[in-house]
Amino acid sequence: MVQRFDKPPSAGGGLLTRISFVLGAAGLLMAMSADAIAVLGRHVGFTLLGAIEVVQASVVLAASAAMVGATLSGAHARVHILIERLGPTWHQRYDRASDIACCLFFLFLAAGSAWVAADLWSGFEVTEILGLPLRWLRVVWIGSCVLIAILFLARALGKGGSHES
Repeated sequence: MVQRFDKPPSAGGGLLTRISFVLGAAGLLMAMSADAIAVLGRHVGFTLLGAIEVVQASVVLAASAAMVGATLSGAHARVHILIERLGPTWHQRYDRASDIACCLFFLFLAAGSAWVAADLWSGFEVTEILGLPLRWLRVVWIGSCVLIAILFLARALGKGGSHES
């Protein structure tokens, strides 16, 4: 099986794919705009305070959306050295096992992040310059981890449990 990279894995996508794309694009656009304005400001003599904080917050949104989008389109990296030599039955079994392992991994990430968020929630953690609340960024991250885990579980329990390669 040869992986083709000349076209996206799912060109159309459903509603969740489109939402993920729009949120990720908004995060990247916000990060790029803040950084561009900050650089331009340094050249013309004004300082945009907190540009790095805006970029960091935007990256949480963009990265979370990108991971959800990659899960929806089945575009996570996979090593095929072993499973491409197996028959269809074992190939499906290993794909399902991989999906379940990925589901557990993202559930553990969500649980650990939720633990940290719960511990720091009452402290009302904010960024230094702009005072952006970090609790909502943690909620976005935890939500995306849970959604990714659900998507992997759905694929593992779905028809065949296999990936297109």
